[in-house]
Amino acid sequence: MMGPIWWVRLARWARRPPSKEYVRIVLVVVALCAAIVGGTWLLGIELDDPGVNPRRGISVDVEIVQPD
Repeated sequence: MMGPIWWVRLARWARRPPSKEYVRIVLVVVALCAAIVGGTWLLGIELDDPGVNPRRGISVDVEIVQPD
């Protein structure tokens, strides 16, 4: 259920809708995001980094070399 503050925001937005420029910027950003997601899906590119473990942070392979 929506709280009373959301009804105030909706009323304010209905009285003074966003400008055409603001709507255009939002649509361009949404289109760019959709193009990036669609392009990666079509090309089969994975955007996640296998070196990052969300529970333990970044995993780094370290090789310790003993001096001769």
